[in-house]
Parts: sequence; C-alpha cells; structure tokens
Amino acid sequence: IDFKGVNMVINYDLPTSAVEYIHRIGRTGRAGHTGKAVTFFTEDDKPLLRSIASVIQRAGCPVPDYIKHFPKLQSKQKKKFIKKPLTRESICTTPQCFLKKAKRKMKTTKENTKEKKKVKEDKNGSKLQTGSKS
Repeated sequence: IDFKGVNMVINYDLPTSAVEYIHRIGRTGRAGHTGKAVTFFTEDDKPLLRSIASVIQRAGCPVPDYIKHFPKLQSKQKKKFIKKPLTRESICTTPQCFLKKAKRKMKTTKENTKEKKKVKEDKNGSKLQTGSKS
C-alpha cells in the first residue's frame, strides 16, 4: 500500500529484523521524497539493534557509536526473535483526562439507564396490579 504524503514513521516497537525495519520505514521517502523514521527501543531490544543499525549506516545515515558496538545476533537467536517476538505491556496513548471524562460519561449513562428501567418496571407493575384487581 502506498500512502502519499507520509513524511514520518514512528515505530513504537522495534521490528524483529532489518528487512521488516526497511519495510516499515519505506512508507516515508517514496518517489524521491525525503522522510524521517523514529524508532523507540528498550534494553530487551538491544540484540536486534545491530542489524538495523548496519542497514541505517549503509544508507548513509548517522548511527550512534554505542549501537555499532553491540554484539551481533547469532542466527539461532534471530530465528527465535522472528518466531516469537518480544512481548510487551500494552500502552495507552489516550490522555488520562479523556479517559476520566469517558468513565464519568459511562457511569452517568448507566445510572440513567437504571432509572429508566426502574420507572418502566413501576409503570408496568402498576398496570398489572390494576389489571388484576378488575
């Protein structure tokens, strides 16, 4: 899929291979246009960084020296990461103020629904009583 006008890609989780990295960041900078890619990584991602850093360096982009000196990933480890990527805790990108507002709205809606049911039950109950008396 080609998305026109994409000028930045942000990777919240590190791709498991250099090929996957290239595929992801390839969404930007198409047809001679320039673009940027930002990738977040954790300590657990260090084994995967070296191969991605070498791709970045071969493309002529700067790579911090400390990443260049990470040990290379052995082929067994590569296969393991590809088959079973790192599991991460889910993140929430919605600001807390919006979450609180939605929670209050949901609570109010539930209370209103309960009240409507109660009123409806009362009306139905009174109709049943009047119908059973006659």
